[in-house]
Amino acid sequence: MDTLAEEPKLSPETERVGLDSRRMVNAALVVMIFFVLSRASGLVREMIVGARFGTSAEYDAYLAAFRVPDLLFQLAAGGALGSAFIPVFSVFWLKTDKREAWLLFSRVLNLISLLLVGLGVVAAIFAEPLVSNVLAPGFTPAQQQLTVSLMRPMLIGSVVFGASGLIMGALNATQHFIAPAAAPVLYNVAIILAALFLAPVYGIYGLVVGVVAGSLAHLLVQIPVLLKKGYRYQASLSVRDPAVRKVAVLMGPRVLGLFFVQMHFLINTILASSLGAGSLSALNYAWLLMLLPQGVIAQGIATVTFPTLSAQAAAGQIDAFKRTFERALRVVVFLVLPATAILLIFRRPAISILLERGAFDTESMILVAYGLQFYMIGLIFHSMLEIIVRGFYALQDTWTPVLIGILAMVANIGLSFLLVGRLSFGGLALANSLATMGESLVLLWLLNRRVPGRLNWRVLTPALVKMAVAAVLMAVAAWAWGRWVYLNVFLGDALPVNDDWLTALVGVPVALLLYLGVLWLLHSDEWRETVALVRRRRGTGEQS
Repeated sequence: MDTLAEEPKLSPETERVGLDSRRMVNAALVVMIFFVLSRASGLVREMIVGARFGTSAEYDAYLAAFRVPDLLFQLAAGGALGSAFIPVFSVFWLKTDKREAWLLFSRVLNLISLLLVGLGVVAAIFAEPLVSNVLAPGFTPAQQQLTVSLMRPMLIGSVVFGASGLIMGALNATQHFIAPAAAPVLYNVAIILAALFLAPVYGIYGLVVGVVAGSLAHLLVQIPVLLKKGYRYQASLSVRDPAVRKVAVLMGPRVLGLFFVQMHFLINTILASSLGAGSLSALNYAWLLMLLPQGVIAQGIATVTFPTLSAQAAAGQIDAFKRTFERALRVVVFLVLPATAILLIFRRPAISILLERGAFDTESMILVAYGLQFYMIGLIFHSMLEIIVRGFYALQDTWTPVLIGILAMVANIGLSFLLVGRLSFGGLALANSLATMGESLVLLWLLNRRVPGRLNWRVLTPALVKMAVAAVLMAVAAWAWGRWVYLNVFLGDALPVNDDWLTALVGVPVALLLYLGVLWLLHSDEWRETVALVRRRRGTGEQS
């Protein structure tokens, strides 16, 4: 079999595969559990790494060393490959004979692996000039040399992640989400173990061992499921195959967009390398804390929604596509808004509780809190973007989000240069938030024009307004509580527990209850749907 057949016409039976909204909700809840575990393990990872290295020059070098391996992975595989591969693979998977689907998988796997190996070898050879002239010109010579020595072994992980990322896409396309969602947990566990047992002996090099071992664990946990699905490796290469070419064509615009995204991270690294030791580390901690709710909520929902959106678009079920998209967008906003308010208002207590220990001292906490406040402005837009972009990808329109993304990244880079002189590394965070806000709003407007009949704004607008009102009221209440605790500590009054813990343990649940209470008073559909979902799952569990 040299060439894959043309895309098959879907039968009525296969058209319904993956379109069951109840199954999608159940899958979303399962995946969100694993996303919670992934983010929780990632948080534990940062807590342990932070306690060991804090916001030090050594950790700055480690983060800078990540840039080139991550750049290679993101451009050659990463999100670009998944967004292009899943729609094409899904069409072949819906056929009775799965051999053509697996042939496509093998061919793409072989091409991506060869590409990453080649790029990795080139990067390893030219590592020194890359670091000193491009990546971190503001580092001291000792920091630059450390960055080079850390980068080279990390390139191994890029090759492994290329294969693992493609497997994630294939399993998600076959409606299997557990193993791909569990893989990042094992990656984090490997780094945690390295930080605990290797870093005390080998220093920052111990973390590099954890990165490579974690990438292998990320891959190996998915292989048994892949084999169970019927995959058998085929040593086949074909750049002339129509399906392979279609993946490449769909991937091309996304790669271009990701190049500009990675350019943004590269510019951040270059600028932060000249702002003093600890600036890059503080920016990284703030970024990761912002990504906690975005990863648990938005990425979890988007991951399980994307195959359904793709199947609905392929089957021509546009009304179902719009309902799925609108529901996913509303749920993301419903869940992310309170997380935004809480993490913004309680950022200092949160950072203190989570990270302030060992080498991560009060000065580190203040630096991270400074960057986090600017990142939080963009959290809701980062989260919405996860759903909006996948709406375009499901329609096999990769150019629109890429072109808008390029414009957003150009604006991001320009704003970074403009704001860094006034706000230090906080300006880099603010530039990211402002650019992401513009990107998400423009893409939502364009998607609304792209789908026949437009989106149902009579439902979306009132829902978004109600959630915004509730979030503002909970933010005011959270601020008032935090201010009361601060004033009591400042005035010297005795408090029953540590003031950070008191702020969080009382403030967070009260703020959440207020948010839900306001939405209940406003007759929010999201509130009622959430309660109904919980009751339905409880009833299902009791029956089983």
